[in-house]
Amino acid sequence: MQLTDLNAKLEKPDFWKNQAEAQELMRNRTKIETSLNRYNEINEEFSDAIALVELAEEEDDNATYEEAESLLSSLKKVVKTLELESLLSGEADTNNCYLEVHAGAGGTEAQDWAEMLVRMYSRWADSHQYALEWVEESPGEEAGIKSATICIKGLNAYGWLKTESGVHRLVRISPFDSSSRRHTSFASIWVYPVVDDEVEVDIQEKDLRIDTYRASGAGGQHVNRTDSAVRITHIPTGIVVQCQAERSQHRNRSAAMSMLRARLYEKELQRREDELNALNEQKAEIGWGHQIRSYVLQPYQLVKDLRTNYEHTNPQVVLDGDLDEFMAAALSQRIGVITSN
Repeated sequence: MQLTDLNAKLEKPDFWKNQAEAQELMRNRTKIETSLNRYNEINEEFSDAIALVELAEEEDDNATYEEAESLLSSLKKVVKTLELESLLSGEADTNNCYLEVHAGAGGTEAQDWAEMLVRMYSRWADSHQYALEWVEESPGEEAGIKSATICIKGLNAYGWLKTESGVHRLVRISPFDSSSRRHTSFASIWVYPVVDDEVEVDIQEKDLRIDTYRASGAGGQHVNRTDSAVRITHIPTGIVVQCQAERSQHRNRSAAMSMLRARLYEKELQRREDELNALNEQKAEIGWGHQIRSYVLQPYQLVKDLRTNYEHTNPQVVLDGDLDEFMAAALSQRIGVITSN
């Protein structure tokens, strides 16, 4: 009934007169349609599993039993994820988000690790049919990247990815070390929601330092030959954002200001959460001594989240974007939900 009412409103000739209201209705329709589609898919797969069980009983076929068991196990994971997703009730959980990656100390090693993380999150976004938009990229001197910012667009993008903010640690045999020694590298992830113009964020012009510079990443001859890239520093908080995705300095400045508003908004959301969170003392400050996850490739194979203790023994699968279980465990802890394996 709710979807029918929304579709009726969307068909009205004056629907787009109020842009903000129209966009909110569109978001609501997308959310409802996505939920309905997921429900129908789960219902169909459950019916298939029941049919397989009945067929296995008729034919006393162990292979068919195993197929049904595999399908039900897969459905259990999907339902568990949807249960968590239904609890994404934070103020900005349904929003698109920015994801920033910054290489830690360590030169080429850390910069290569930062690029691996960008690839990992890009793969994760692709697997969820989320759209990606590159905002900024600063390449390393020899390999990898010093930093990058991507915008991930899709329902609940921020709700899922907000638990990924923190320091990520890699242990491996270095491909850049001629002696094949083991190296430890660090890179930080920062996730914050995209906010629309309806959200009020007080930014004073006197609190900003705006610098322009020549874009250093891909973008064509025009971008690389002009000072079109923009970096904005919010002096009171020390927050720095930058954009070089557009050829126009004006557009890059506008995009950077949107990112700054988003960062300040996220900071306010975090402040509110900290005030209400009874487990606040268990949270570590995001810093180089407080990594949230370790990815060990040598001398053994293991990815471990240090907040939830969730582990995966196949790092390559994780680095290819299989992050759902890590996110679900962190989200469960964050919202106080106890889940069973």
